Amino acid sequence: MNKITLRTDDTIDAIYRYERKTRLTRPLIGAEIPAGFPSPAQDYIESSLDLNELLIEHPTATFFVRVQGFSMINAGISPDDILIVDRALEPGHRKIIIAILEGELTVKRLLINDNRWFLTPENPEFSAVEISEDSDFQVWGVVTYAIHQVR
Repeated sequence: MNKITLRTDDTIDAIYRYERKTRLTRPLIGAEIPAGFPSPAQDYIESSLDLNELLIEHPTATFFVRVQGFSMINAGISPDDILIVDRALEPGHRKIIIAILEGELTVKRLLINDNRWFLTPENPEFSAVEISEDSDFQVWGVVTYAIHQVR
């Protein structure tokens, strides 16, 4: 991945371009895995799953960003997570977006109420910011997936 360096606030660490060089296929197990009590295993492979096709809808408009900071922790986004960002998608109410506010990149949930826009963190220790007509504001992209380790 090619790294792009931009000035950012404490929520974005780095931005990377998406480059599809090869297919990334892995076996897809055809059984649903219960998250409750174990059930007898159905050991067969249904098909192959290409992660590029699953995760990337608009390849030329897709970037990755590495998260820094804790403002989105209650949305399941933690420091060092990689976010997949699609710049071809329209931002909308309750979407998690990457925004440029006053020259700084940030990841926040967009709330729209009576034509008023708010960048809202998912951590009560941080405050929401209302976007005014005087704000230097731009939506950079819509977050589609968060990738993080579970161990």
